[in-house]
Order: sequence, then structure tokens, then C-alpha cells
Amino acid sequence: MDVPWLLVAHGSVTALVVVSFLCGQWPIFEGTFVQSINHFLTSGAYRHFLRLVQAACGTGARDLVLGVEQYCCDRPNPILQVLYVAIIGGTYFIIVQSSFKYIPGYYVSVLHRYLSIVVVSIGAILFVLTSFSDPGTVTSENVSQYVSAYPFDNIIYVEKECSTCRITRPARAKHCRICNRCVARFDHHCGWMNNCIGEKNTRYFVAFLFW
Repeated sequence: MDVPWLLVAHGSVTALVVVSFLCGQWPIFEGTFVQSINHFLTSGAYRHFLRLVQAACGTGARDLVLGVEQYCCDRPNPILQVLYVAIIGGTYFIIVQSSFKYIPGYYVSVLHRYLSIVVVSIGAILFVLTSFSDPGTVTSENVSQYVSAYPFDNIIYVEKECSTCRITRPARAKHCRICNRCVARFDHHCGWMNNCIGEKNTRYFVAFLFW
């Protein structure tokens, strides 16, 4: 009888955390414990952690943590790229070591060995193309081309100057604070790719997701 109650408790806590994290800033939850949980999860816990580090190890340790945070969250870095390659490479190595000895078998032919190489290779190629191709960087040299290609409708998109790049920001373009550049048809900055997703590499990114 204990197991069902544990599952119910686990599910309830998980649901509360997810709802608080995703919806805690909604006006309907203002002044409630859901908003308090959201505040703790999104900023409060980290601030308490910084205070604990400073109290235990001094200001230098706190500054070190802040530096690591800035590098990991606010600057281009290959951490998630390396993690992805390690996961895929490690998983494929385990499969080769543990499963290839059963191929060919009663249900699968030797073709599956070669198909697995093709599948992983195509995924790797799409990953590299998305990661290292230009997403559509807008510069002073090509901004006029992008403005012509994506005209302002003066409804959703009005003419503005990027305060960082000091160039006209074309419609549907956005300045990425992590890469410090304006990107045409900017979608988002993908940490797993260590690159912005924009006009020129969206097709590779979508193909990678579907693959």
C-alpha cells in the first residue's frame, strides 16, 4: 500500500514544481505559494547559494562562481556540444560492443550494422552544419540586402537601429546577446549547437530535429 501513495506524492510534487516553474508569474498566481515557489526556483535558490559560498569560502569563491555562470550561460561555449558528442558517441560505442555480436541474427540482417553507421553519420553531419554554419549574421556590409529582402510592415516590424551593432535591424532580425551579433530571421540561440538559429541554418536545425 505504501508504493501507490509514494507515486501519488511524487506525481503531486512534480506537478506542483512544473506548474510553479512554468506558470508562477501568471497574474492568477500573484501573492500565492505558487509564485513563491517560482521565485525560489528561478532566482531565490541561486542567490541563497551565492550567499552560502561567500559565507563559507569568501568573496573570491563567489566571484569565481559568477564567472563560471557568465561563461556557461552568457557567452558562446562548447560545453553542451561536447556533452552531446559524448552522449551520442558513448551510446553508439556501447551498442557496438554489446549488440553488434548478435547481428546478423534471426530477426535482423547484417544490413543493420551499416545502416546504423549511416544514421549516426547523417545526424553528425547535420549537427556540424547547424553548429558551424553562418546563421545569417547582419553586418554593415550586408544590412541593405536584408532590409530589402525583409521590408518593414510598420505594424509588427518597424524600422529600428540595433543599439549594440549600430546598424538598422531588418524585420524579423534580432540581436543575440550571447553571440553579440544581429541575426536575420532569428529564432533562438541554441546552446547545444553553440550557435544562433537563423535564416541560413534553420533548415539544417529542423532536419537535425526530425532526424
